[in-house]
Parts: sequence; structure tokens; C-alpha cells
Amino acid sequence: MELAGSSEQVYTSYKPLLFSLAYRMLGSVMDAEDVVQEAFLYVNETNPAHVHNPKAYLCKIVTNRCIDKLRSASKKREVYVGPWLPEPLIMSADNQTEPDRYYSQKESLSTAYLLLLQQLSWVERAVFLLREVLQYEYDEIAEIVGKSSTNCRQIFRRAKSAISSFPDRGDDPKVLQKQPVMEQTSAVVEQFVQALVSGNIGQLLSIVKTDAVLYSDGGGKVKAAVKPIMGAERIAMFMSGLLSKVPPGFSYSLATVNGQMGIVAYDDGLPYNVISFHVVDGQIAAIYLVINPDKLRHI
Repeated sequence: MELAGSSEQVYTSYKPLLFSLAYRMLGSVMDAEDVVQEAFLYVNETNPAHVHNPKAYLCKIVTNRCIDKLRSASKKREVYVGPWLPEPLIMSADNQTEPDRYYSQKESLSTAYLLLLQQLSWVERAVFLLREVLQYEYDEIAEIVGKSSTNCRQIFRRAKSAISSFPDRGDDPKVLQKQPVMEQTSAVVEQFVQALVSGNIGQLLSIVKTDAVLYSDGGGKVKAAVKPIMGAERIAMFMSGLLSKVPPGFSYSLATVNGQMGIVAYDDGLPYNVISFHVVDGQIAAIYLVINPDKLRHI
């Protein structure tokens, strides 16, 4: 498939792949969509007639634009108020029935996995994603990132080793690879919601691991815990406190958030917060609460 003269076909064929790469790189749905749109606009404007590998060419444009965005946002991240969490990706039923829609395993879209990726340098993240998640060969990766195949192998090994060495926060990559199936995760989340709504603290504590962690991302825009909340009892108290302060027009629904069952809460029909979970061995090991309104505008 050539880029010139087939823009609609190219867009349809490669948009899911490019969004998948950009979202994992940036942790932002809106930025990922912008980057992909910019890449296609650039291709249409320049009309490169001699591109023999459209997929690699587009991935290269998207990767470079992602790195540019990460560079420009680095100072904002340094002064971000409280824990930073990726923008939640809410998947519809249609998304889940398309086998290539998000390109390979859904655990690589989970909030826990995306947080691990944030610890890598931008180049390491790109090489790691292209190899580990999108299954590219090293020669293809070299063409995309502008480095030698040998160098890309070294970068990948370094990135994989670095991820494996990060302190366990309930998102150990070895555990991530063995995540429970969607049905089991859904059952745990449904039990969590039932216990929380009914005020059954005993049941809540049985579902949440003793050493679980809750991360709350308000970004300084709304009131949120500026430090992670550690331990099942403190998490239960925090969540119960939140529930007691919900606005009059509050409602919620279960939804697929970053490939796993989660919760989307609404205030008079507008997104109020999104909760995703990391479940290990039938218990909740981490809870990710996104309250920052800027990160909910796309929902």
C-alpha cells in the first residue's frame, strides 16, 4: 500500500495501530488522537511518493511527535500536584470485538502497565513498545527510531531490565503478564462496588489486599489526596468518605477502563471521576482514581 493517492485507505488501516502506540507513549487519549491526526495531515500535505513502508513511516512520524510532546510537557510533569495518572481509556463493546483494535494484550493498556512505562526514557519507551507490545522486528524499529538494529536490541534489553527492577507498587510486570481474565476482574470490582455502596467494610477489607495502594489524580484542579493512600483500612475509610460526599446528581456505571473492568462516575450526566483497578490473585492490589477534569473531557 502506497501513501500517495490512498489517504482514506491508509487512515483506516493504520489509525488503530498509531493510536495504540501514541496512547501508550503519552498516557493521554486526547494527545494521542491529536498526534495521529497531525501525522495524517502531514502525510497529506507532503504527499511522499517514494515511501515503500507506510506503516514504518507513519510510526516514525508518530513516535517523533510523541517525543516532542513529552519534551514540552516534562516541566509541567515536574510540578504536577499529587500523583500523575494516565487519562483513562474507556472502551466500548465495539472496541472489544475488534481483535486488532488495540493491538495485542490488553494488560499492556492497563493503568499499572502505563505507569511502569512512564519510568522509561522516551526512546526506551518507544523501542520497548514497538518490540514488546507491537511485535516489530529490530530492523523495523531501527528504521522508525533512527538507530541501528544492534542499538535497538541494547535499548530494549535495558528498558526491560529497568521495568523489572522498579519497586513493587502492586504493578509488578511479572504479575501483569499473569493478570486474571476479564471475568474474574469484573467479579472482584462488582464485589468492591457492592461492599462500598452497602457500607460493608468487612467485605471491602476482604477484597482489598492489606498492602494495597490508592492513587488519586486531581492535578491541583480539584480536591484529591496528594500522596498515595497505603493499606486496605485507610483505603476503605477514604473511599467511604468520598461516597458520603457525592453530589446530588451522582450516578455511576461499570465500564471497561484500560482493558479491565472499572467504574465511571457522573455528576448530572457529566464525567465526575474514573476508577481503574489492578487485581492480583482475586484481590485488589491498586486503585487508580482520576478526578482531574482535564483528563475526563474526552469521555
